Amino acid sequence: MSIVLTSPLAATVCIQTLPVLSVMSQILLERRFATTSCQTGGKTAVPFHMRPTIPLVRQRTLGIGAQSLRMPTFGQLRPLAASAAEPALACPHDPDQLPHLPDPRPRPAVDTGINVQKYVQENYTPYSGDATFLAGPTEQTKKLWSDLERLLCTELEKGVLDVDPSKPSTITAFGPGYIDKDLEQVVGLQTDKPLKRAIKPLGGVNMVKAALESYGFKPDEEVDKIYSTVRKTHNSGVFDAYTDEMRAARKSGILTGLPDGYGRGRIIGDYRRVALYGIDALIAAKKTDVKHNLLGVMDEEKIRLREEVQEQIRALGELKEMAKSYGFDLGRPAQNSREAVQWLYFGYLGAVKEQDGAAMSLGRIDAFLDTYFERDLAAGTITEAEVQELVDHFVMKLRIVRQLRTPEYNALFAGDPTWVTCVLGGTDANGKPMVTKTSFRMLNTLYNLGPAPEPNLTVLWNENLPQAFKDFCSKVSLDTSSIQYESDQLMSRLFGSDYSIACCVSAMRVGKDMQYFGARANLPKLLLYTLNQGRDEVSGAQVGPKFAPVRNKDAPLDFEEVRAKLEDGMEWLASLYANTMNVIHYMHDKYDYERLQMALHDTFVRRLLAFGISGLSVVTDSLSAIKYAKVTPVYNEQGLMVDFIVDGSFPKYGNDDDRVDALAEWITSTFSKQLSKQHTYRNSIPTLSVLTITSNVVYGKKTGSTPDGRKKGEPFAPGANPLHGRDAHGALSSLNSVAKLPYSSCLDGISNTFSLIPQVLGKGGEAERAANLSSILDGYFVNGGHHINVNVLNRAMLMDAVEHPDKYPNLTIRVSGYAVHFARLTREQQLEVIARTFHETMLFEEGRRTIATTKLELNLDKFVTATNKFVATTNKRLKGLEDWQGVEDQNLEKEVTKAVKAYLIRSGFTDVRGVPNKKIIGPDGNILIEFDGLLAANKDEELFLVTVEAKHKVTTGLWLLGGLCVHTAAAAALFR
Repeated sequence: MSIVLTSPLAATVCIQTLPVLSVMSQILLERRFATTSCQTGGKTAVPFHMRPTIPLVRQRTLGIGAQSLRMPTFGQLRPLAASAAEPALACPHDPDQLPHLPDPRPRPAVDTGINVQKYVQENYTPYSGDATFLAGPTEQTKKLWSDLERLLCTELEKGVLDVDPSKPSTITAFGPGYIDKDLEQVVGLQTDKPLKRAIKPLGGVNMVKAALESYGFKPDEEVDKIYSTVRKTHNSGVFDAYTDEMRAARKSGILTGLPDGYGRGRIIGDYRRVALYGIDALIAAKKTDVKHNLLGVMDEEKIRLREEVQEQIRALGELKEMAKSYGFDLGRPAQNSREAVQWLYFGYLGAVKEQDGAAMSLGRIDAFLDTYFERDLAAGTITEAEVQELVDHFVMKLRIVRQLRTPEYNALFAGDPTWVTCVLGGTDANGKPMVTKTSFRMLNTLYNLGPAPEPNLTVLWNENLPQAFKDFCSKVSLDTSSIQYESDQLMSRLFGSDYSIACCVSAMRVGKDMQYFGARANLPKLLLYTLNQGRDEVSGAQVGPKFAPVRNKDAPLDFEEVRAKLEDGMEWLASLYANTMNVIHYMHDKYDYERLQMALHDTFVRRLLAFGISGLSVVTDSLSAIKYAKVTPVYNEQGLMVDFIVDGSFPKYGNDDDRVDALAEWITSTFSKQLSKQHTYRNSIPTLSVLTITSNVVYGKKTGSTPDGRKKGEPFAPGANPLHGRDAHGALSSLNSVAKLPYSSCLDGISNTFSLIPQVLGKGGEAERAANLSSILDGYFVNGGHHINVNVLNRAMLMDAVEHPDKYPNLTIRVSGYAVHFARLTREQQLEVIARTFHETMLFEEGRRTIATTKLELNLDKFVTATNKFVATTNKRLKGLEDWQGVEDQNLEKEVTKAVKAYLIRSGFTDVRGVPNKKIIGPDGNILIEFDGLLAANKDEELFLVTVEAKHKVTTGLWLLGGLCVHTAAAAALFR
């Protein structure tokens, strides 16, 4: 017997062995079938995330009779599809439906020969083994890290350990600096002392003054004079060019976090080039471009680029000079492992000396460095302990990168982050895993040195990665909450095999793409502007255009009217946002150009213009409330909507309900389309992210009450997360909702922060929990998810850490796209983190109260081969269920119910109840299946189990429909 769903509902078929009680180990088989379709070339195609040919994400087998089934371990179930009146879910994750990302770069007349990707592809050694080869910290590492930890504790107490207010930082401004020269295997500091910060006034001298004063340092008068009267800064240029509308939008908070007073960041220099080629060859390559590839008609772009390349050449010369002060000759390529790490680090160090970008990411280095390590290990010139020591000391340096920030910046980007993002794993151009031993070594630093936010270790997850590596990553997440995961399956199709992540979730090809960072727009405030005729709901100021008033002021809001008004608002905001970004990045290129980072790119780069949105879940739930409940505005004396009365319930984003999830998809795709219509600076390609960092708290403060019931000043949810506490149907339902957001509309990334208590992943020990987390990650990414932070923590521990920070000096948590030391957050930010949903079950928490009494009516119309193999085994003996043997067909309903109930009680399940006389109706009105069943829960692990017996008109036998329902929809759809 087999099934396919043709109605708006979805079905799940699960097989399970009842004796096993941990969550993911009971998940044996799920298939989702639906008729929701996308039009492709005139043909109707089943969306990728709904196809029955789901890649197998976990190589486990279940023996049933004489057969073994290979199965995925994550459901692809959806509850109700959108009705005809609702926005339909697109096909966001079909690889055939992902957009083509254009590459407008001209082809150079002369090839410079720079090709790191080719070198890595031809020389790296894949590793599919486990972590047993790893080495612990050496005595030198322990001593060095102990010295640094003392300095870090002092820094935490003071806020800033030290600053030089008189010397603007450049690549060569400071002489050599050391932690302990005799111990360090990798040398080089931003200034002359560890954790001492430098000023970078090219971004804005007023920002430097504000930052210095906030930490008790006196600004230098000479520096102030030079950068106020002699040398213009990025910040001054931007505000000279801003329009009144731009200034008003910035002040009101509808455009926030803009890089108009600090370094924009999000540019990843290909620091591998320093090690592979040496500075002399890189300078020669740039001179080749000037001499041969930047000729012809001298238009503005070519003139500018010729000047920029000359600045790049100067920066490379300064990098060589800086390294020479430490006793190294970067002119030549690195010859061995030690030089490879040192050369690469010097490249990065030069960048963070020169720039204070909001995200100074590191790139993709694990397979590259591994080529040197493997060669030297094979030659016997280095040991595994020495390799790990090099990696540990390299990571120490990355952990102490610092920039001087203003209080306003710290409120938006809490915890003093630098986003030294370093990706691990992924696949190569042939789809082969790029996991190497150095991928493990980088993760091992979280044990040798302890948990830490930096570097921002990011695993490029692919279902084809070696299982041992996936389980080790999961173990690290369980132990440290320090790493994030992103979908290699999505990104590699657009960015190839040599891409990395800037900041949190922004993919780009290393050395070939750069990004213009643009923070984010406040969409809940935009919604309120469209309802208040363009006036700000907090100040009353006329910020936006005078949108038409609602048609009936005293009636509940009309969904179609509000949605149309929001779309008009998006058109206005997209234009304003793009123009503002054009001003910012023109001035940044003019006054604060990233000379060294761009020197480590191809001369001709593809430029991405990164827009962002905040408050997605608030707007989504607001539209849902207006559509499914009655939302009546409350006006103040100025006629502004300042609150809303919500009468009735409505589906909320985060519960795997297509009725509301489709609205989130509509919001992102509509705003993305509006952005794509805009003129962009230097022909950059607009992309969109759903990411807030920790600024969801600040954005909420600036925003009034919203139609979903959120009150004025309350925080938004971070990134693409559901609003706190609204994803009440279990962890996997929450993941499913976020996974529906289309990456095709959000190519700058979709951030999801996922927190759960350890017990959810089972009680069978560390290995089982790690394997179960790997299964969840496999399923989430196969299901179309783009990014996930994983926190496995107890809320009580975080509450204790608020009151007793000294007990948790290294407590690290993932927030929105990065990690942070919990103690570095403000109390307000700490409490907001604690208020987020901490999933205590993988399932529907309300299941026991509702499932057994809900009507079941699934429409089935035909059989498919996928489940026929299972049906052939239904009369076979099921392992562990001796009571099922010998049951007569005519007595199945009564006998099966009695036997299974007795078995469940013996197995430790409680609250076992019957689910009587359910029917599955075919499209012709005939009854296809009748059954009795049982619903049971294990209170310790909050498991919900549905077991039913079914009679089919062709095959009569024992059939388990549902099995362990691993998320809300699996139970709710079966018993709707």
